[in-house]
Amino acid sequence: MEPADVALRNDTYRAFVTLGRAPSADEVAAARGTTPDEVLRGWRRLHDEHALVLDAGGTQIRMANPFSAVPTAHRVRAGGRWWYANCAWDAFGVCAALHTDGRIETSCPDCGDPLAIAVEDERPEDPSLLFHCLLPARRWWDDIVFT
Repeated sequence: MEPADVALRNDTYRAFVTLGRAPSADEVAAARGTTPDEVLRGWRRLHDEHALVLDAGGTQIRMANPFSAVPTAHRVRAGGRWWYANCAWDAFGVCAALHTDGRIETSCPDCGDPLAIAVEDERPEDPSLLFHCLLPARRWWDDIVFT
């Protein structure tokens, strides 16, 4: 990945955290002093490198892992606001990315029972929890939205 794309990714993530939602290409362009088209070209390169995920139209952020730009079943209270995570694993990643404690609210994919997990000092409150992936990690990007 080129240094310019790393800088764009960092600026995009910074805007996501500052705004509490996915930034638009216009917002990132204004912050960087560039054009929305240049941001979109960079986002497409980042998408191709699996550094973020664009929507089907290729013009908006769908995922900036661990953050989801669309509502999901995995909500995280961290850093004074609510966030959506892409999956249960990313829910823990939200707290890690923000360097803060938090509370994850989701549900068991097997039985549907609600789950609430506190994250304190970089660890879940219950050390017996188990995280299971249906697909091996090498296949996640085959369909990252499903995974």
